[in-house]
Amino acid sequence: MSTAEFPEVSVMDEVFDLHAILQPDEIEWAMKARTFAQTHIRPVIEDDFDKKYFRKELIPLIAEQGFLGMHLKGYGCAGASAVSYGLVCLETEAVDSGWRTFISVMGSLAMSAIYKYGTEEQKNYWLPQMAKGEKLGCFGLTEPQGGSDPANMLTTATRVGETWVINGAKRWIGLATLADLAIIWAMTDEGVRGFIVPTDTPGFTATAIDGKLSMRASIQCEIELDNVTVPADAILPGAKGLSGPFGCLNEARYGIIWGAMGAARACLDAAIIRSKEREVFGKPIGSFQLTQAKLADMTLEYEKGVLLALHIGRQKDAGTLNLAQISVGKLNSVREALKIAREARTILGGDGITGEFPVMRHMANLESVRTYEGTDEIHQLVVGRALTGLNAFS
Repeated sequence: MSTAEFPEVSVMDEVFDLHAILQPDEIEWAMKARTFAQTHIRPVIEDDFDKKYFRKELIPLIAEQGFLGMHLKGYGCAGASAVSYGLVCLETEAVDSGWRTFISVMGSLAMSAIYKYGTEEQKNYWLPQMAKGEKLGCFGLTEPQGGSDPANMLTTATRVGETWVINGAKRWIGLATLADLAIIWAMTDEGVRGFIVPTDTPGFTATAIDGKLSMRASIQCEIELDNVTVPADAILPGAKGLSGPFGCLNEARYGIIWGAMGAARACLDAAIIRSKEREVFGKPIGSFQLTQAKLADMTLEYEKGVLLALHIGRQKDAGTLNLAQISVGKLNSVREALKIAREARTILGGDGITGEFPVMRHMANLESVRTYEGTDEIHQLVVGRALTGLNAFS
């Protein structure tokens, strides 16, 4: 059974029955996302991944669904709950991590930065256009030498009269070659500050990174900033210090907690279906004890991961979320999703390495998801600091 033929209803729907513990509006968002992803992305994603093609023509359709900045209130955004947003991430990443990443870069990073830290004028100008997909944004934090250490920021912004002059470089920036604006974080005399930089500003250059073996159906870029000059009011006044970008990163990490479980579910579905079709020694491999043990163990970790995501989402909606829990969730979801993908591949046998099944694509994508928005090691140290009160970062 090819990827395009997998049923839209997950095998896990009946076994897990997640909807039994969701609210009607949450189920509505989840089903809207599933229908869109299965209808518009799944039939073409293997080909897009193979050809390194980002299907940007889907962006207006995604915007029509209300997914862009959906967790923000006002300014043309849907104002949905954190749990609803998480479910959209899960259903989108069940098809491909790159498309959940697109929704995250737009809503959790670029739009959230303006929403959290911008002026009313900035919000009213940019957010409605971004919610409609008319303007695309990117988030320029990571630098070539910095990686997990944004405090080692070399990009600078210098005040010159009524302007800011920005110089530096960023790397692994999603959507930068397509974006109309970039949220650029730079070191100033006052510490790290954020700026809204239109990408047509002279000196701003974005170049797509080629040679990727992961996230091939999406765009990640390098940015060069050579005396990029923006007006004084381009600064995000509410963001001072690294707490500014970290506030946005936590929004993106939250979406990953749900999204990685979507990739895990897709791999598990593929393994379950194939186990009933593939025969060895005269009977389906799903009838062997070892195969059923693998499926049971994968299901256990998937359900635990989704329940953890739901717990964190409920806390987020209630305003009681302990930020260390975001690290717990991101660490667990991606790590367990990768284990599920690898175990699912064993059930598929040699065919599991082909594009006939989605498992190797998800596995490759999850390696990127494991790295961005904080590596395993960073999140382990965040949790360790919360437990001991001692900082092991330096």
